[in-house]
Amino acid sequence: MKTKEHHLISHSPEETARLGEFLGKYLTDGSIIALSGELGSGKTCLTQGIARGLQVPKDLYVTSPSYTLINEYPGRFRLFHADLYRIENPVELDEIGLDEIMGRHDVMVIEWAEKMMEMLPDERLFILISIVDNHTRDLHLTGCGQNAVDLIEKCMFE
Repeated sequence: MKTKEHHLISHSPEETARLGEFLGKYLTDGSIIALSGELGSGKTCLTQGIARGLQVPKDLYVTSPSYTLINEYPGRFRLFHADLYRIENPVELDEIGLDEIMGRHDVMVIEWAEKMMEMLPDERLFILISIVDNHTRDLHLTGCGQNAVDLIEKCMFE
């Protein structure tokens, strides 16, 4: 399977959201975006940008579904936003039905994706977000599969 990696630096939450919006514009149906990073690293901020790129209506505020586990938003493709922070046991993943959603023609963004890496499809975009300082983030993108590789290549020339 084709893979590609790329690093980006974001100097503000606004830049992180703009990157997400750029990604969202080019996502295709069935895209999986797996996010990892410590609390406060910008996973939800990036997801908010992805939502804008997917044309989720601006009056719908995208929030982290920490307690509901999955939020759904209408857009160019439906956006399913999962937050696995509170998941402690892999059995809980079966109960919320993520595997059923990932097999559909929608877009799924998964925060704390490291909790289910073995369950993710081979084709996905994995983004590790590291905190550099109060505003700066290092984003390491790893694309697996042709669509994710194409998306990274678009980012490289943006």
